[in-house]
Parts: sequence; C-alpha cells; structure tokens
Amino acid sequence: MTRNHLLPILLCLSIGAGSSLAFASETVKSIHTRGQLRCGVSEGIPGFSARDAAGRWSGLDVDLCHAVAAAVLGDPAKVKFVPLKASARFPALKAGQVDLLARNTTWTMSREVLLAVEFPAVLYYDGQAFMVPAELSNTPAVSLQGPICVEKGTTHERNLARFFAGRGTQVETLVIDSAHHAADALFAGKCRAYTSDASQLAALRLRAPGGAEKYVILPERISKEPLGPVVQNDDPHWTSLVRWVLYTLVEAEERGITRATADKAVPLAIARGSTDARARADWDYSVRELGLRQDWAVQAIRAVGNYGEMFERNLGTGSPLRLERGLNRLWTQGGLMYAPPLN
Repeated sequence: MTRNHLLPILLCLSIGAGSSLAFASETVKSIHTRGQLRCGVSEGIPGFSARDAAGRWSGLDVDLCHAVAAAVLGDPAKVKFVPLKASARFPALKAGQVDLLARNTTWTMSREVLLAVEFPAVLYYDGQAFMVPAELSNTPAVSLQGPICVEKGTTHERNLARFFAGRGTQVETLVIDSAHHAADALFAGKCRAYTSDASQLAALRLRAPGGAEKYVILPERISKEPLGPVVQNDDPHWTSLVRWVLYTLVEAEERGITRATADKAVPLAIARGSTDARARADWDYSVRELGLRQDWAVQAIRAVGNYGEMFERNLGTGSPLRLERGLNRLWTQGGLMYAPPLN
C-alpha cells in the first residue's frame, strides 16, 4: 500500500479526541485527575534527559515522556520531570513518586522479577564501554589499570567484575554515587577509566575540562544494555499503553510519517481504515480499554516526531553527541528497531 493510499485512513483518527476514562486503568485515571504525567529521569545526561539554563528538559527519554502525555492528556507539556540518581530510581517508582521511569535503565530479568516492575519496550540499544584519557586510546580494555570508576546502583558494577574475572584478572574499582561525580573523578585523575553505557560516556565526555577530545571511548563493548522505560507491574493496561506509544513512534518512521505530516498522514491505525469490521472493532476496543484518546497516535507523533526524528535531534547528527544509529536503525536498515503490528 502506498502512502497516498494510506492518507485517507488517518482522517478518522482526528475524529473524537476524548478518551474512555470509564474503562481506563487506575494509573491513567490518576494522571487525568492530576492533569500531569510524573516522569522519572536522570539528573542530567545530554541526549537522554537534561535541563538547559531556562529549566527546559530535552532528550530521548524526555521525548518519550512528552509522547505519552500527548497520547493520554492531549498535551505533551503536561509532564512533571523528577530527576533521580540511578540508586534512587527504582525506590521512587515503587513508592509511587513517578508514573513512568525513563532514565537510561537496562532491562534485565532480575530487575523485572525481583523488583516487580515491567519494561514495556526497548527505547535504545546500547553496550557498556570504557572512557579513558586520550593517551590510553590504544589500550585494550582488559589491560586497563585501576582504579576504574563505576556508578552505584547500575548493572555496570556487576558487568565490570564479570568482565575481568572471566579473563582471570582483577582490577580496583571506585564506586561513585552519581554519573556526574564518576565522570568528574576521571577528569580529576582519581581513576584511570570510567565505565558506563557508551551513550552516557559520550554525553558526559562533553563536560571534560579542555574539551571532549581529551578523552576517548574504547571500541570494546562488554555487555548488552537494552535501555527502556519502566513501570510498576500492578497495572497491565498502563504497561501496554506506554509500550504502544513507543512502538507507534517506531512504526511512524518505518511508514515515513513525520512530525510535520502526522495530522494528515498517520497510517498507524490501519484497522480503523480497514474494510474488515472485526479489525475496526478490535482497534476501537483496544483504544477504549487503555483509556487513550481517539487521536492518540496523531498527538504522540505530532509532539515529538517519529523515532528517527527523535534520535537525530537528541543523539544523532542534529545533536552535540553525533552518535551513529547502529543497532538503533530500523530492522529494514540492518538495526533492531521493530514494532509489532498495531492492528
């Protein structure tokens, strides 16, 4: 089906902007009552969640929060951002201080099971790396001398120990309470390397005294770090809502739908334009059960753009980080980004 054939399908999405709160989950009802989505983010990681001098938040995680607010409330600005240290993020979520955690968080089995949380989907595929002074750029990771800085409350502590133990070596580590302080310790010469997600290292390298070129990120990756949003596991409809908002942004890129064209060309609710009555009924029922607005897909994409636009603006060529998309390319382009069917 061509884009032109899809254009009429989306007109129905803009009809009826209200949500079905009678069927909505308790989380969605609370968000409506409050008139605001509470989103837990980092204390300041450029490209993912960081504040400018005027207090405005931006980043890939921030965009997801805006998209969810747009889909639920019809206004991407209705978000309260709650900055959290890595060690405080899960306690804040479990205590109900935030509705959604969007804070560079790695999806693991132990976290999902033991903490009783849900990871709706992967927002960014990453891997753990090492940042070192430029003069160590040719040093293999396994040959690094300690101490190596690592942030408290992250998967990186265990990955680091496993990496060296698996090679029959040991290295001194320095566990620090925040990413900024860990980076500052490296810049001050208190540790010889700092290990974290490669994307986080790229962001923190921008803060290096004397310029980012004074430090390099070694090419080795010692882990898989699928980063994504997190919610409590007591509200399956809320989990589904966050999941499908994220996947809608991925699907939009695959179909060539952008922030600028969302109003006229969102072909994401194929079921609503289908001649199959059952498909249309299933779509309408799903939207009602989740407590979404009928125009939720339009609202979400109009708020932040498709996944590719979000990536380029925050992490890619349109950002100071200039990261390659790599594994975060669409599946049709050799990457891992893939949205299950919406209809």
